[in-house]
Amino acid sequence: MVYFCGKKAFLSNNLKNLLCHSEKDLEKIVIKYGESSFRGRQIYNFIYNSNFSLKNIDEINVLPLKLRNRLSEDGFFIGDLAIKTTHLSDDGTLKLLLRTKDNHYIESVGIPSEKRLTACVSSQVGCPMDCKFCATGKEGLRRSLSSSEIIHQVLLLQNAMQRKVTNIVFMGMGEPLLNIDQLIKSIRSFNEDFKISQRKITVSTVAIPKKIPQLMRYSFERLGKCQYTLAISLHASNQEIREMIIPSAKTYNIFGLVNDCKQFVRETGRRISFEYILLNGINDKPIHADQLSKLLKGFQCHVNLIEYNQIKEMPFRKSTELSTKLFMNKLIQNGTNASFRRSRGSDQNAACGQLRQNVENI
Repeated sequence: MVYFCGKKAFLSNNLKNLLCHSEKDLEKIVIKYGESSFRGRQIYNFIYNSNFSLKNIDEINVLPLKLRNRLSEDGFFIGDLAIKTTHLSDDGTLKLLLRTKDNHYIESVGIPSEKRLTACVSSQVGCPMDCKFCATGKEGLRRSLSSSEIIHQVLLLQNAMQRKVTNIVFMGMGEPLLNIDQLIKSIRSFNEDFKISQRKITVSTVAIPKKIPQLMRYSFERLGKCQYTLAISLHASNQEIREMIIPSAKTYNIFGLVNDCKQFVRETGRRISFEYILLNGINDKPIHADQLSKLLKGFQCHVNLIEYNQIKEMPFRKSTELSTKLFMNKLIQNGTNASFRRSRGSDQNAACGQLRQNVENI
């Protein structure tokens, strides 16, 4: 299936998802039906600015019934995902298992705090990167998601949690840099349609050769700016350990990756975040902290230490409290900016990728 957002969408049954359109696109659609352009703005406001109700064309009661019927009859719809199951963790984190129209499953997560609701969204069905500590990559990649499928995840989370999403992180299933076109379209929508500042959007990537410069170039060309946070799933202080836990790292030397990150900082002015899951006895020793500080010395970055969300069938275990504290202190002593993040929503075997595995293994 080819995904494309633009005026040609009016002509194709596969491209009649109204989430795929800007406000101007929606105005053009209703004009083709002989309506005034403000009807397009009404549709736009209903999708993005109304209360947190489930949305379909029949519910847009400000539109004439005749127009609603014609849009429905001609195949237009709002969103193409359906909720299969929900999982509410003890800490208030909500995980949604969503079914696509072609019967694949993806996961989305809402992470609440007092002032924020962060949506963790997926960019692909599965993942091809095969990181050894991650449940998502065990079954490989099925396909990439369209921008409308990415956007719909946020609308469903808002509806389920009855709160507006304030922050977006591309940290769900998939490798965003292998789906750059749809990633960029999604960022545009989150920024312009949801009114979420790019500075509140994070793109997390294992990193693919040549893709960081491409992402930066496309952002300036298509969005006019590149102000979101780039988070690199590093998880190792040297090439040997990184190749062991992230097989794809064999094609992307850790020093070349850091050099691309330095270029990103120079050209965007945005600080890079390095994600580092602490794995007991593998990458959590003081010598690893020293290596990491040396590797990242000399440019604007931050290390986000992450508690490992343990998975029964995986051989890895999370670091002890003592090892975590010693590692953190060593980084700070070395002058490396760092913080520690505990896992959210990890109870009842619901780590990222496991809800999907559970339903597909039934």
